[in-house]
Amino acid sequence: HATCQVVHFESEIDRGDKAWTEGTNSLLPKSIRVLWSRKVGEDFHARFSALSRRYMYLIYRRDTESAMLNGRATYVRRELDDQAMHAAAQSLLGEQDFTSFRAAGCQSKTAMRNVMHTKIYRQGGILIFDIKANAFLQHMVRNIVGSLLEVGRGAQDPSWISHLLSSKDRTLAAPTAPPDGLYLVGVAYPESAQLPTELALPGLLLAV
Repeated sequence: HATCQVVHFESEIDRGDKAWTEGTNSLLPKSIRVLWSRKVGEDFHARFSALSRRYMYLIYRRDTESAMLNGRATYVRRELDDQAMHAAAQSLLGEQDFTSFRAAGCQSKTAMRNVMHTKIYRQGGILIFDIKANAFLQHMVRNIVGSLLEVGRGAQDPSWISHLLSSKDRTLAAPTAPPDGLYLVGVAYPESAQLPTELALPGLLLAV
């Protein structure tokens, strides 16, 4: 999922921002909405101009799975120790080699990434993993969550995450977490781009 996916395109047509937003939405399926439009300079690139990206991963635990949350958050059967998970996640901060959390088919030339913020907390019945970095490797967030879940279940100590980073071995980490709970919620750009900067929370978090 994405609540803040930024794209760019070139056009010779001159229209106002509102006209671009409403006109594009009239042609899109209901599962995709354009929230805003802005004119940018020729040197702007939605991917390469970005300074950072922010993801949230949503997890919930109940006696039975929720029909309303199906496909929108990841279900777990056992209670999770969110404090242990938060402590483990602090090992991710800083510029490090994330080979242990990259997909086998990842095409990135380097596994070095700079994680600027990471936090695990509860909001209502939802456990949230919040992470911000300059960029992410393929499946990096889901691979990290898979290992954090092992810590939350008590199968591994919080220090295990640091050990995995040092090992640079994907086979030592836990399986990839499901895609259901993953949301791209923010992309930061230079102020000169003059783009909206507010965080776009997943809709279900606004109701809990």
